[in-house]
Amino acid sequence: MSPLVLSAWSAVSPYGVGAEPFARGITAGRCAVGPLDPATHPGPFDRGGVVPDFSARTHVGKKGTRTMDRVTALAVAAVGQLLESCDGGPVRQPEETALVLGTGSGSVQSIMDFTRDSFAGERPYHVDPARFPNAVMNRAAGQSAIWHRIKGPNTTVAGGWLTGLLALSYAARLHRGGHCARVLCGAAEEYSEQRAWLEWHGRSAAERATPLGEGGAVFLLEPAEAAREAGHPALARLLTTRFRAYGAESEVRAALAACVRDALKTTGVAPGDVRLVAPLGAGGESAALEEAGVGDALGAADPRWIRCRPLLGDTSAAATSLQLAAVLAAAGADGLAPGEAALVTGVERDGTVGCALLAGA
Repeated sequence: MSPLVLSAWSAVSPYGVGAEPFARGITAGRCAVGPLDPATHPGPFDRGGVVPDFSARTHVGKKGTRTMDRVTALAVAAVGQLLESCDGGPVRQPEETALVLGTGSGSVQSIMDFTRDSFAGERPYHVDPARFPNAVMNRAAGQSAIWHRIKGPNTTVAGGWLTGLLALSYAARLHRGGHCARVLCGAAEEYSEQRAWLEWHGRSAAERATPLGEGGAVFLLEPAEAAREAGHPALARLLTTRFRAYGAESEVRAALAACVRDALKTTGVAPGDVRLVAPLGAGGESAALEEAGVGDALGAADPRWIRCRPLLGDTSAAATSLQLAAVLAAAGADGLAPGEAALVTGVERDGTVGCALLAGA
């Protein structure tokens, strides 16, 4: 079977809409986190990384977007950007194209607003039925498929900070199982007052120092042979994904080191071949433990580290997808070179670590 490659990508981020502004911002190391206007972004954070001047009406279209929530609009826009970069190729065979999209809880704002209306109205059923679809977790994935006429398997994945890696892993399994010819996969997250308050109350004091961010990234995953036939560049080959559980925070380092070693051993990649590492870098002790675990696995290797969190804020479910996009941005238009490898890692506070290992195609 032809190896799976990442042959196109798009991003919607605090740098703007599209892969180009994201690549420029990440490669320059420019911080996209700035002051938040309390009138438009009320909540406990006075700084954040929000997509500038973004709205469903402006970036998705006027028709059919009146009740579209922000996370759905971000996802629909990201998928649209990717398809545009491929001249719409993946949807010329819509039944053979799958979509795997990661999310936190869907739109927290939509869920809480709809629930509040059921209590605040004269009757519990005096709610706007047009807004109910926004309250379900798979709204963004479903709308992205409907909007862009993708008719293959449609899946929503939720797994905290590791969501992007879990979506990538699921997408690869979906293809290996023969359920599709190609997969669009990624993740999206919105900034809202409701999410801000939930994050504030659910964080440790150290984690509260990191502002929230939003955005999303989507990738085209297809066999290398199909990419060549379609004229798509093979930017990176997906070698493997690996996940492990841990108990106490003190076990993060050993768990992630074992995860990365397993990925290297299974694929035959030497630690010295890993040229790029994009860690999650969550707040508190886990960020240092994460990098220490990667260092334990890579030994004397001296890769370039791409740290997205200080530049974009805590993008939650979209974090590891944006890390993967950062690796592709750093690799350039030609992608990873033969013999080069890249590593994306993450630590979820609920007790899971994970990594994705990529190589030049």
